[in-house]
Amino acid sequence: MTPARAEIVVDLGAIRHNVRTLRELTGVDSMTVVKADAYGHGMVEVARAAREAGSAWIGVATLDEALALRAAGDTGRLLAWLTVPGEDYAAAIDADIDLTAYSTDELAEIAATGRHARLQLKVDTGLNRGGASSADWPALVAAARAGEQAGHWTVTGIWSHLAASDEPDHRANDAQEAAYREALVVAEDAGLRPEVRHLANSAAGILRPSSRFDLVRFGLASYGLDPAPGHTPDLGLVPAMTARATLALAKPLHAGDSVSYGHTWTADTDTTVGLVPVGYGEGVPRHASNVAQVQVGGKRRAVRGRVCMDQFVVDLGGDLPTPGEDVVLFGPGTHGEPTAQDWAEAAGTISYEIVTRIGGRMTRRYVDA
Repeated sequence: MTPARAEIVVDLGAIRHNVRTLRELTGVDSMTVVKADAYGHGMVEVARAAREAGSAWIGVATLDEALALRAAGDTGRLLAWLTVPGEDYAAAIDADIDLTAYSTDELAEIAATGRHARLQLKVDTGLNRGGASSADWPALVAAARAGEQAGHWTVTGIWSHLAASDEPDHRANDAQEAAYREALVVAEDAGLRPEVRHLANSAAGILRPSSRFDLVRFGLASYGLDPAPGHTPDLGLVPAMTARATLALAKPLHAGDSVSYGHTWTADTDTTVGLVPVGYGEGVPRHASNVAQVQVGGKRRAVRGRVCMDQFVVDLGGDLPTPGEDVVLFGPGTHGEPTAQDWAEAAGTISYEIVTRIGGRMTRRYVDA
């Protein structure tokens, strides 16, 4: 079998393990978040694995994502939360998708479908992104209750999202949880009795038990990555993604020779370099130029020079491996290879971005280890 030029290998067994581990930790139902093609891991396959591991809910951002899951055969509880005016709410309701409303205008659009919806309400408790403000919340819950009584929908959930859960001592966490509890009281006073209340994401679900309520939305942690580096205890989560490529070329380099665009790195001694046939066209961050490492033949090798659109160069330290050698950009780290967190630190970003952006012309392959 001809090796792939470059591929993403996703371990679905790791996904199932992580989902089970997180459910056992929290003691409440979990929602596995598979937006953005499951953070680069493959939405349909990850959702199926999460269901097999007992995830009661799946979460996505857009209605298109939710409808694609339904078309692929998913039949469980499914929440979508990011819409714009004019969305096809009717199709989503027909597909038994739980919708999210931030405003009374959204409620009016949903009611206009003439269909009975499953509806969740999002309150903005301080992230100041999506959701109803505290000033608009009473009007939203009143309209939601009136619509429920009129038979337009059933309110199945009330939720919010934290701004700083990866910093457990940040004062925003206490403030947002308090604001969320106040919003629940307002909703209850209006007569709403939601099926699920959810506030916690991965970091809060692990680090802040008081925020778990009825359901925890696990995104990054489901993929085995640390949502709060430096704070998260070792739970035995297993990173599910390995990004690998095939070494295209190896050749000698003399002292004084420079590498790649702009000659931002110059060899101070004779060495050898290897050509890795992926670049920012595959989502390899250019910001990691001259900083990140890969693994070639079981050894860590530094990226030298700028990452290009289709390729980058690594310092092989005098070795001349045969072209075709396996190159691991990142993986679980269990065999000494760099991790997505290592690449995040090299690029000055977060592991979410590393795994979500990697792809482009890379193929994806699933294993079940």
